[in-house]
Amino acid sequence: MPATNLWLFLPIGYAVTVLIETPVLLIGLSARHSWRRRLFAGLWLTACTYPVVVLVLPVLLAGASRATYLAIAETFAPVAECLLFWLAFGDAQGQTRVWLWRDFLAITLANLASFILGEILFAA
Repeated sequence: MPATNLWLFLPIGYAVTVLIETPVLLIGLSARHSWRRRLFAGLWLTACTYPVVVLVLPVLLAGASRATYLAIAETFAPVAECLLFWLAFGDAQGQTRVWLWRDFLAITLANLASFILGEILFAA
C-alpha cells in the first residue's frame, strides 16, 4: 500500500481499533484502575502504538511477507503497550504485582481482539 494510503487509513483504523480494544480494557483492566483511567488507556495506548504499526512498520518491512509484518506488528503492539502502561501506572510491589499481570493480560487480549477482527475485515 502506498504511504499516502497509509496516512488516509490511519484515522479510520485508529477509531476502529479503539472501538474494539477499549471495551476489553474497560472490563479486563484490574479494579485498582478507575473507569476514567481504563477509558484513557483505550485511547492512549492505541495512539502510541498504532502509528508505528500502520505507518512505520509497513515501510520498514516493505519487502517482507505479510506473515512477517503481522508477526512483528502484533508482537510490538502489546509489548509496547504493556511497557507504557507499566511505566505510567505500574507498581511491582506486593499485591499490586498480581494486578499488573492482569493488566498485561487485558492489554494483550485487547490487541488480540483487534487483530482477529482486523483479519476478518481484511479477508472480507
